[in-house]
Amino acid sequence: MANGTMVQLVASVGELDTTDNLEAFGAYGKAIILNGAIKKVFDATNSKITTADIGANPPDFETVLTGGTSGAVMKVDYITSLTGACTIYGSKKNELMFSNGETVTGLDDGGNAISFTTTAEVAPTTPHWYNFTPFGNSDTFGALPAKLYIGCLWLGSMFVAGDPDAPYGWAKSHQGNIWDWLYNSDDVQSACTGGDVELGKIQDIIRAFIPCGNDYLIFGCANEMNVMAGDPMQGGSLKRIDGAPGIFGSRSWCLDEFGNLYYYGVGGVYRIQKGITGIQHLTEYRLPKIIHDEAADPTTHRVSLAWDFKRHGLIMAIVNLDTLVNSCYWYERRSDGFYPEQYPEQCSPFSFVYYNSAIAAQRDLLWGCSDGFIRRPDETMKSDDIGCSDEAIDSYITFGPFQLGETLGDDGIIGPVYGIMGETESITSSNVTYYVYVGDSPEAVMKKVAAGTYEITGTVYAPGYQRGKKQRRQARGKYAAIRLRNNTADQTWAFEEIEVEITPAGRLI
Repeated sequence: MANGTMVQLVASVGELDTTDNLEAFGAYGKAIILNGAIKKVFDATNSKITTADIGANPPDFETVLTGGTSGAVMKVDYITSLTGACTIYGSKKNELMFSNGETVTGLDDGGNAISFTTTAEVAPTTPHWYNFTPFGNSDTFGALPAKLYIGCLWLGSMFVAGDPDAPYGWAKSHQGNIWDWLYNSDDVQSACTGGDVELGKIQDIIRAFIPCGNDYLIFGCANEMNVMAGDPMQGGSLKRIDGAPGIFGSRSWCLDEFGNLYYYGVGGVYRIQKGITGIQHLTEYRLPKIIHDEAADPTTHRVSLAWDFKRHGLIMAIVNLDTLVNSCYWYERRSDGFYPEQYPEQCSPFSFVYYNSAIAAQRDLLWGCSDGFIRRPDETMKSDDIGCSDEAIDSYITFGPFQLGETLGDDGIIGPVYGIMGETESITSSNVTYYVYVGDSPEAVMKKVAAGTYEITGTVYAPGYQRGKKQRRQARGKYAAIRLRNNTADQTWAFEEIEVEITPAGRLI
């Protein structure tokens, strides 16, 4: 995406397995995609040149190459082979272009002369797409597992995990060089695995990497959370976070602007304060049955969390991968409350990313949806975009249950209901329908709410307060709840206040 315009990378079409788990993250101006056996690089920064024969001395990482005829200069980032035909990717150091058939020279790290004949340069006007392997696709620079699903960049090194044959294992690249995976105990910047260093393997299945600035890297596991502080080759430590249960999946977490971590775990949604100074179970009292009610399974569901820096809250999406039915929650930090949401199946969010554009109007949280479209929230829209058409938004809020009688066990009469609908300079509220539910206990009332079995209904008219439109409908009971609802296409609503008359009715004998 450049200046808000989407660009399709044609070379990537059909290259990924969307039926398998996929992880993408940024590293040194590139995107690394881990899709099991498929490991790819989306490279929008480097230029590339090719040769039919790289010669006896292939260039090393960061070798400077110069075109003998053109005078073009490139610093090598990655090469596809150490022998024979080779593609070289690197950053240009001047504006000159390598030309077809010229001799390119340089010196490798050992002072050996490099010389090969190149074809014309391909500049990154269209991003490059190639396999992710160790440098030169050679075990001279180490090896990667056959399958990987989890990765991130932290302290200049690329960390990977998710090998089905070693679910507790992790590895990191050389610091500053994501193509070098060869362990060297004499180099404090060396690549390593958990088995190479004293920190060792995690004693649980790794499900997520969570980089928290330069301070620490959290290993989200199936049953617990572990934290790495400092580079493992430079005296780093790795320990369990007490009181923090396991995480659901690789994207079931997010960080807010203050560095606090939110994640969906074994018992619901948790918040770990920056610096790991405290852990809070946010849904323990607000949504105590969320794990049971949602019944999400890592084999059939995807749970994604994102912090919306524009609207100052958290969006959590639980999506059934088979049916595409979603169950979402908006967490409002200011009110410290969770608000359930559900979107059309076409809009089921599989992923989120906050697009921090230099252009303020384009800065927003982007949703990667099940139908392949990328969407974003828009407060001016009054219906949901489902691709070729729009769908009405069904929105409601419920108040209660609350007691109607003066004392416990007494009846009361509720009604009429009226209110003042919202109105701003740019938006005028539409009408809303109200529903009143009554019962002999709070539980009985909420069962009626869930079933949609109401005693009275009516309309709260907009805008503002409408004189003469009070509807004198009443209902009797011990407890009651009120729901305001609008499910009409191309309408929006807001209210300033809702008023309801409650009259004690005594006890029926």
